[in-house]
Amino acid sequence: MSLQPAAGSAVATAQQAGAGTIETKLPAAGRALLIVNRHARSGAEQADAAAKALAEAGLEAQAFDPPEGMSCAEAVSTGLAQGGFDRVVIGGGDGTLNAAIPGLLEAGLPFGIMPLGTANDLARSLGIPFELDGAAQVIATAAPRPVDLGEVNGHPYFNVASIGFSAELATELKAEAKKRWGKLGYGVAALGLVRRARPFTATLIHDGRTERVRTIQVSVGNGRHYGGGMTVSEEARPDDGLLDVYSLEVRHWWRLVALLPWLRRGTQGSWRDVRAFRTTGLELRTRRPRPVNTDGELTTHTPAVFRLRPAALRVFAPAEGGT
Repeated sequence: MSLQPAAGSAVATAQQAGAGTIETKLPAAGRALLIVNRHARSGAEQADAAAKALAEAGLEAQAFDPPEGMSCAEAVSTGLAQGGFDRVVIGGGDGTLNAAIPGLLEAGLPFGIMPLGTANDLARSLGIPFELDGAAQVIATAAPRPVDLGEVNGHPYFNVASIGFSAELATELKAEAKKRWGKLGYGVAALGLVRRARPFTATLIHDGRTERVRTIQVSVGNGRHYGGGMTVSEEARPDDGLLDVYSLEVRHWWRLVALLPWLRRGTQGSWRDVRAFRTTGLELRTRRPRPVNTDGELTTHTPAVFRLRPAALRVFAPAEGGT
């Protein structure tokens, strides 16, 4: 069930204006602060390769190796204190990028992505190559593009926040399993959980309406991809000024299995037991507190208030990214 925005609504305005009002210029080869999450799936062995790729692309890259216990946001601020940088490069996966958001917001510099994680969903959404040489070329030559942020209860995120099945999956998918099995880890954990999935009652408040639903999962997407290649909506983009929401209102676990091809393509909204709509803000309430999964990390609980932060950051990415 797809809800279309009314003319003159906040959603319609966002669709017309988008987030592309920030003026961007082609960057000259510059000096990059490089922060690599050595705990990411391929971080430790790829840290030196990332620095070499940036140098070969024409950038002066200075690595900052944060001490144990320092957050990625703190690493950005501490590394930039040395001065003279015109961009920040984060090497890691989606969790690392999310952790860096407060530091990137404070810095105000454009950032680049060296995809070294398990899923690399933001890189996929932006059309950034997974190969280090290709990613480095993008950081050195592409114009920085504005990118939106989603936010739930004050916690910003790039890709998707979910309540229900995927939050339970994040609980069961331990970091060591992700590092050892990669994308296969998602599938193994999901198979063990899917037959135990049970609907819960949620109240969705958005765009002047209140909807009470029985659902297995509610996902609120800022970006396009999540969970190792699943798609929140075939129309979603991380710079379109909109949140894409879907609710899986299936009664039996086998319907969830049947939905998988549609979930990968982002066309699940065409199913009668999937509620899908676009908005710029949402409040979600449940009978008891439920964890919220933001890009693979459990960061808060319901009740959850979602909002969009349009064009909050700038990222080096191809002009026409996303797959």
